Amino acid sequence: MRILVVEDDPGIAIGLRANLQQRGYAVDVSDRVAQAWSALRVERFDAVLLDLGLVDGDGTELVRRLRLSPGQSGAYPALPDPATPVLIVTARDQVHERIAGLDQGADDYLSKPFDMDELDARLRALLRRAAGRSSPVIRHGDIELDPALRAVRQDGQPVDLSPREFSVLLVLLEARGRVMSRHQIKACLYSWDAAIESNAIEVHIHHLRRKLGSGLIQTMRGVGYFIPQEERR
Repeated sequence: MRILVVEDDPGIAIGLRANLQQRGYAVDVSDRVAQAWSALRVERFDAVLLDLGLVDGDGTELVRRLRLSPGQSGAYPALPDPATPVLIVTARDQVHERIAGLDQGADDYLSKPFDMDELDARLRALLRRAAGRSSPVIRHGDIELDPALRAVRQDGQPVDLSPREFSVLLVLLEARGRVMSRHQIKACLYSWDAAIESNAIEVHIHHLRRKLGSGLIQTMRGVGYFIPQEERR
């Protein structure tokens, strides 16, 4: 999952990025409203962590512009996506400030200082709601994926996946029934400055098929990869 952190305090930004990366997220950082808006126009992010007191304006302006965005349709990327989850993370802790942030369109509000475990839990909840899931665990056939524990089980037995393999599986499970191109998968997994091997996605898919069975992930030749929806009985 790819997160945009909008924070102009270098120390906080570095700490957030390092902690989130350790928890398996791809993280990009912007320190200004204008820079963050430009990022949202050219990249797809699964969520935004947003400070309010930025050097070129208030973070609520970014939320307002995002929610009013008509979005785009057609070729990827279809952004800015007005439904992108936004978690405000700020030192402003007065009730009226929290109300204002939520009324502007933010999905959640967390005051500084905060606990990283709580931030991660709130972020998972936002991502779960955005994906239309009520359960914290993703189930597909004999596979169970737990985003909180970053654990996968098949037929009740743990499956050892690398962090990147886990992320690829999560992306494809969240998009069940839809074909994801290599570019779309990469955009979900890698930040701007990440070094990416040209065949990285193919390698991860190969390893997942070997560990979970060749029939789980399907290929649409020349387009991308997908996990079919389960047939309803």
